[in-house]
Amino acid sequence: QVQLVESGGGLVQAGGSLRLSCAASGRTFSNADMGWFRQAPEKEREFVAAITWGIGATRYADSVKGRFTISRDNAKNTVYLQMNSLKPEDTAVYSCAAGPYFTTDPRQYHYWGQGTQVTVSS
Repeated sequence: QVQLVESGGGLVQAGGSLRLSCAASGRTFSNADMGWFRQAPEKEREFVAAITWGIGATRYADSVKGRFTISRDNAKNTVYLQMNSLKPEDTAVYSCAAGPYFTTDPRQYHYWGQGTQVTVSS
C-alpha cells in the first residue's frame, strides 16, 4: 500500500517556475515507478512525466519536454516535478501516481494522490 500527498502548487505568472512534491508513505515506494499527470477543466487526464524506481530513467510528454524535470529521492520517499517556463496552458490539477510499470497510461498506476492546483496567468 502506498499513500501519496502532493504539494507545491499555486498561482504563477507565465514564464515562472514551480516545484511540485509528492510525498509517499508505504514500504513499496522505493520499488514503484512514479508518474505525474494533469487534468484541466473539461479535459481528460494527461500524462506529464514518469520516472523508474531503479536507475531513474525518465520520459516526458512532448508538451513539457525541455521545460519540466521529474526526479525522485528514495531516501526521502519523495518525487519532484520541477516546472520552468510555465505557460497558461499548463494550468491544471497535477497528481502523482505510483505503479509497477514505467508507462504513460494512467490505468496502469495503482495509487494516486489527491492533486494540487497549478494556475498560470498570462
